[in-house]
Amino acid sequence: MDLQIYSEAQKVWENITTNTEVEDLQLEIALQKKLLDFFHVGDFYFFLFDIPRGDFRYVSSDISNVLGYKPEEVSVEFILSKVHPDDQATFLNNEKAVGKFFATLTNDQIPKYKVRYDYRVMNSEGRYVRILQQVMTVQYDDDNNVLMTLGVHTDISHLKKDNNSILSFIGMDGEPSYYDVDVEKAYTAGNQIFTKRESEILGLILQGEQSAAIAKKLFISTHTVNTHRKNILAKTNTKSTIELAMKIVSEGLL
Repeated sequence: MDLQIYSEAQKVWENITTNTEVEDLQLEIALQKKLLDFFHVGDFYFFLFDIPRGDFRYVSSDISNVLGYKPEEVSVEFILSKVHPDDQATFLNNEKAVGKFFATLTNDQIPKYKVRYDYRVMNSEGRYVRILQQVMTVQYDDDNNVLMTLGVHTDISHLKKDNNSILSFIGMDGEPSYYDVDVEKAYTAGNQIFTKRESEILGLILQGEQSAAIAKKLFISTHTVNTHRKNILAKTNTKSTIELAMKIVSEGLL
C-alpha cells in the first residue's frame, strides 16, 4: 500500500486547520439540504471528512455501488492508496490549491463554496473508476479553520475519457465561481525512468506486496523480483521501500 500520498495530504490539510477537536454535530437535516446542491450524473456515495483527524466520520453504503468496497473497510488512507499513480500528484496539487483558496476567504464565505475536481480510483475488482469529487464545508470555527467537510464521489467514467483534471470553486449564495483554476505544480510527474517490468513490480511494491507474492503474480522467480528491486532502488537513489515510496509520490516518477 502506498502510504506516502496520505502523508503528503496530511501536510496539506494541516495548513487548512490547526484545531484538533471536532464537536459532535446534529447534521442529518443540514446534510440532506447540502446534498441537494450537488449535481449527480452517475452512481455516487457521500462522506463526512474530519480534517483534524484526517479520516472519515461517515461513509454512505452507496460506496459499494461505486467502488465495490464496504463502508467499514474504508478510510481516507485506504482510498488514497487506491488513487491511480498518475493522478497522485494531481490530487496533492489540487488539495494544496484548495488550502490556498480557502485561506483567502472570510469566515462567512467558507460554507458558500463547493470544490470540484476529478481523478481515478481503483475499485474492488482492480479497475480504475474516474471519480468526480465535490466537497463543501459543514463545520468551521471563528478562526477560519475548516473542521469537517461533506463530500460526494460520483462515477463519471462514462462521461470523461481524458485524464486532464479540472479544479473549480463553485460559489453559492451570490459568491463568484472560478472554473478551470490554474494549479501550481508543487508535485510533478517526472520522466519515465523504469522499464515496463520495473513499473509493474514497483506498483505491486507500493501496494505492500512482498517479493514472493509479486513473483507468483507475474510468473517470474523471486530472485528476478529481488534483482528488479535492487535496480529500482539504484535508479531512484533510495535505500528502503519507505524512502522509495516517498520519492515516487513527491517526484511523480511512476
